[in-house]
Amino acid sequence: MAFFRSVLHALWMLVTVVPWGIIMCVSSLWKRGIPLYWMAERWLSWAIGGARVLLGIKTRVTGMENLPTDTLAGAVLLVKHQSTLETFLMPTLMPHPLAYVFKKELIYVPFFGWAMARLDMIHIDRSQRAQAFNKVVNQGRKLLAQGIWIIMFPEGTRIPRGQKGTYKSGGTRLACETGVPVIPIAVTSAKVWPRKAFIKRPGVVDVSIGPAIPSVGRKPDELMREVEAWIEAEMRRLDPEAYTDSPPQQQQPQVLPASSSPSSDAH
Repeated sequence: MAFFRSVLHALWMLVTVVPWGIIMCVSSLWKRGIPLYWMAERWLSWAIGGARVLLGIKTRVTGMENLPTDTLAGAVLLVKHQSTLETFLMPTLMPHPLAYVFKKELIYVPFFGWAMARLDMIHIDRSQRAQAFNKVVNQGRKLLAQGIWIIMFPEGTRIPRGQKGTYKSGGTRLACETGVPVIPIAVTSAKVWPRKAFIKRPGVVDVSIGPAIPSVGRKPDELMREVEAWIEAEMRRLDPEAYTDSPPQQQQPQVLPASSSPSSDAH
């Protein structure tokens, strides 16, 4: 039954992404920026809705009150990465447009990648590390000034359930460079949608949004250790059966009030 439902969902994704990709590319001839982003978010909501109806995958979100509320408030979202699900899910949850940092090869994927290439995202060449980070900072600064949040997966790749990847400091470096807070997010998507798996299982995915952590005056590596500690401790709380080791001590982040936003000088 799970295989049959997974086939139906894959077909749903396929038959919707082709016309959507074409519409996005054509619409981008006269529409760009945030209006085009919300057109893209519509297809992602179809994908998540299809997962709910066809696969029986539901989401339970906590911590929305931790998100900055000002219209132009900047933020860097640092998200646990276990499957494709959170890639599609995050734009459907967030009140601000998101800009993903991703490898440029994805823009060549038919229809989906073509549409992504028309959006205000940050695609980088990972073989050119220094230039890539400079591009992230330069583009990220411009996008953050428009109220567009930057989203990154600090582990860099999808991590199997119950495991921890190497947290890289690119996201916290960007936050420190621009003066915006970081928001750690834990996601238990591998419970129902494991990495590189075709067959998905019904169940509930927990999304826990942590308190915004100020970056001003912080060192990127130190800040990333705090983000890592929060996410990994939260993952053990949300999905304890996936972890056999003792839970790590969760650091209490330096909380930035949700109603606050960094000054314009930070951008």
